[in-house]
Amino acid sequence: MADNLGIVAAGHRETSRSAVTMLEAGGNAFDAVLAALCTACVVEPMLTSLGGGGFLMAQPAGQPARVYDFFAHTPSRRLPPEALDFYPIVADFGTATQEFHIGMGSIAVPGVVAGLFEVHRQRCRLPFADILAPATVLAREGVEMNDFQHYISTILLPILSASPGAMRLAATAARPDQIAPAGATVTNPDLAATLEAFVTEGEDLFYRGELASQLVRDCQEHGGLLTLRDLENYRVRVRSPVRFSSHGAHFALNSPPSPSGCLIAFALALLEDQALSSLQWGHAEHALALGRAMRLAGQLRREHRVDLELDDDKVAAILDAGHLRKWCDAMADSPMSSRGTTHISVADAEGNLASLTVSNGEGSAYVLPGTGIMLNNMLGEEDLHPAGFHHWPTDRRMVSMMCPTVATLPDGSQVALGTGGSNRIRSAILQVLLNLLEFRMPLEQAVASPRLHLEGSHLSIESGFDSLALDCLRQEWPDVRIWPEPSLFFGGVHAVERLADGGFRGAGDPRRGGVVALAVR
Repeated sequence: MADNLGIVAAGHRETSRSAVTMLEAGGNAFDAVLAALCTACVVEPMLTSLGGGGFLMAQPAGQPARVYDFFAHTPSRRLPPEALDFYPIVADFGTATQEFHIGMGSIAVPGVVAGLFEVHRQRCRLPFADILAPATVLAREGVEMNDFQHYISTILLPILSASPGAMRLAATAARPDQIAPAGATVTNPDLAATLEAFVTEGEDLFYRGELASQLVRDCQEHGGLLTLRDLENYRVRVRSPVRFSSHGAHFALNSPPSPSGCLIAFALALLEDQALSSLQWGHAEHALALGRAMRLAGQLRREHRVDLELDDDKVAAILDAGHLRKWCDAMADSPMSSRGTTHISVADAEGNLASLTVSNGEGSAYVLPGTGIMLNNMLGEEDLHPAGFHHWPTDRRMVSMMCPTVATLPDGSQVALGTGGSNRIRSAILQVLLNLLEFRMPLEQAVASPRLHLEGSHLSIESGFDSLALDCLRQEWPDVRIWPEPSLFFGGVHAVERLADGGFRGAGDPRRGGVVALAVR
């Protein structure tokens, strides 16, 4: 009988397959998650890139969890807006549209390349060349455009159309000026060569060498902000996670300066007193409790300015039992009435868990010449700039709602999960955790169940809540949008679970083409 070496959940078949290849070659969860990340940059090019940023929640067997923060960093200078290549585009999700800003002036200092090398130095055991090999082969030989990637590319067509280099990421060699149809083979030979160069030249190629010089020169000539000092000074930051216990479970969540972990812990605390397990999923009391917890989390976010000034001491004050009691009372006093990222989760048989979320924003449309790498548009992401565009503090690690998470459940099993989805990240993770803990759903059902999301006064709901729940929600939030079917708008939670008996489960979110793969010996 075959031995299970581990399990992977990710957003593409090839992303999962690369991770499985590492596990079957004797690697650990961290080897696997890095191979999956590199492959995602090839096969999910509109969701992630080596020109973006991200976070890894690393839970080594028998050791404390650590957050590897390789998210984007603000430049060391600002320029007048009129001097920047910075302009809006509108992405059409069908049921909703959203405006993003792109161009050279939207590029923040990228961290994914530094993250790859730092995590490899600290946590991996396979050679770097082996980890990059699956992605290199796929970039050179090509990958089939699947239906989901074609859909994402169509949504982001205004970005792809903004430059020939961007369009080539989603086009065939024969038709480089249009999105490839589903089933066609897309290659990225420039990215294959870049990955090979990283093996021989290291991260200095990107942050201090030839590629850095090219990026800085293009920024100077075409309305960007990055300087050579910005790139040379970039560092991965390793932090302790936000640790929190609720619902009989223990959580390791993303840490300051990003507010996501604090806000999810806060919402879990509010909902612990609501006895959701005594309710039926999808009924009015359940739906209203979710909406009210999200509303109070949004209120806390504004009142405590957690996007702008969050540190460990402030997190401790917010999650203090006395402070939480006041907010729980406010929750109870609410009147009853009859709103481009990918994630990879890996667990291995040795007891390691890796939960990694990485994003390129939507991409700036600038592709670093000769590399096949589109740079991020993090300075053009409205969600990341509560004070408004062009008002960010210089030389500062940007905050993010990304929240790769590890949870130890009451029965001793461990779950690694996370999602893309901008401000919907924390509401998606919260609801999956509640589905596991309160409604005792199997992992796959917990991920697939319908979600809702409150953004300001606007409530977005996937179909699946009962009619009374919808009526009650409309009374409390008149600005409601009912989505007729599951949508990538609500995130893509890819999760794995290592059971107390050593077995594995996994769930890939169908909203974002999720795939689960098991590694066996």
